[in-house]
Amino acid sequence: MMKLMRYNKLILILMMVFSWLSLLSLGKSSFKRFLPAGILIAFITRLENVMAKKRTWWWWYEKLHPKLSGSFPFVWGPFIVSSIWILKFTYGKPFRYLLVNLIADSIFVYILIDKWLTKWGIASLVRMKKIQLSCLLFIDTLLLYGFQFLIEKVRGNK
Repeated sequence: MMKLMRYNKLILILMMVFSWLSLLSLGKSSFKRFLPAGILIAFITRLENVMAKKRTWWWWYEKLHPKLSGSFPFVWGPFIVSSIWILKFTYGKPFRYLLVNLIADSIFVYILIDKWLTKWGIASLVRMKKIQLSCLLFIDTLLLYGFQFLIEKVRGNK
C-alpha cells in the first residue's frame, strides 16, 4: 500500500486527463450545450471545498502543488465531466437524472471515499458524516439541473 501512495499525484492527474479524454466521444453540440452548467457547478463545488477546509468537513492530504489542493483534479476532472455526461443522457428526464446522480453520488460517498481516498491517504471525511455529504451532493444535483434548465430557457431550447 505504501508503494501506491507514492503515485497518488500521478493517479490524480491521470484521473483528470482521462476524464476529459472521454469527452472526445460526447459530440461537439452536446459539449457546448452542457459545458456552461458543468463549469458553474464546478465553481460552486470549489467554493464548497474552501468552506470545507475552513470548517474541516473533509481533508485533502494529497496536494498537486503547495497551492493546489488534491480536490482540484476531482472537481475539474471526474466531477465536471460526469456532470456533463449525466446531463447528456438524462436531461429532460428528471426522475432518471435524480436516480443516476443518486447512484453516482452514493458510489463516491459510500465506496470511493472509504475504499480508495482514505486508504490511499488522498482525502477523508473529518467533521462531516457520509449522509451530510450525500445531502450536499444532492443539493449540487438540483443546482446543476436548475442551471441547465435556465440555460435552455435563455437559449430557447425545448
